[in-house]
Amino acid sequence: MKEQKPAAPVLGGGGFLRVRLDLSYDGGPFNGWAVQPGLRTVQGSLEEALALILQRPVRVTVAGRTDAGVHARGQVVHLDVSEAEWLGLPRGHELDPAVALLRRLRGALSRGLGDLTGAVEVHDAGLAPEGFDARFSALWRRYSYRIADGPAGWDPLLRGLTLWHKQHLDVGLLNEGAAQLLGLQDFRSYCKPREGATTIRELQRFEFARGSDGVITATVQADAFCHNMVRSLVGSALRVGEGLEAPQWLHERLLARTRDAKSVLAAPHPLVLEEVAYPSDAELLTRAELTRARRE
Repeated sequence: MKEQKPAAPVLGGGGFLRVRLDLSYDGGPFNGWAVQPGLRTVQGSLEEALALILQRPVRVTVAGRTDAGVHARGQVVHLDVSEAEWLGLPRGHELDPAVALLRRLRGALSRGLGDLTGAVEVHDAGLAPEGFDARFSALWRRYSYRIADGPAGWDPLLRGLTLWHKQHLDVGLLNEGAAQLLGLQDFRSYCKPREGATTIRELQRFEFARGSDGVITATVQADAFCHNMVRSLVGSALRVGEGLEAPQWLHERLLARTRDAKSVLAAPHPLVLEEVAYPSDAELLTRAELTRARRE
């Protein structure tokens, strides 16, 4: 039987519509992505802005949670609204509801953030294709991590986005060790497992490159990440880059499936969620169902 392509959202059905938001943020002033009572978080700030617009509590679903101090350039979330809420966004003006939402969100975020205006920026808003789920439909997430290994590369203007590492790092050793972790693996040694959650992930890219400015950028890409996984991978790799451990040590730790005194998390501030990738519209629902089954 030929697979049918999911239909695009249709107005007039009276049901709920799924809205996709693409955003970026400076994680420095926030206590991570997820809502925490009494603390300023990215999710909390975004949901407060949406609640101000829709005049009701709002909960968003995110592609990938980020820790305190971690930034995002390509974060994706979704929320569900009624058809009446969607059509009411222009407030009587001849304006596309997506454009109206984007404009009103910027104003509401500015009102909520005050002196931190601009720390969260929504770049795009619109109705999502049928079957879209910001978290479960994603094919992969890609992070970057900047490292300046030595005072010559310590740029004060970029200190909020760069790890200032005192020891010289051998990029060849870093890549030799990182390559041994690629593929579908159990990354229990490189994350803080959540109760009942799997630690099996497909690490698709883990590589280091030194730029013309001398700064090393790590690229880490996987279908999904466990809690603290990227920072743990980078932190462990730094020991290899310094020559404190042999490249195969990273794989040996993977096989050990345990955490010990050498399980070091790299600092959060150089870590940036760069991009989240999704399949074609026709494959969104299938991907979401498959991913949800694996997680459960």
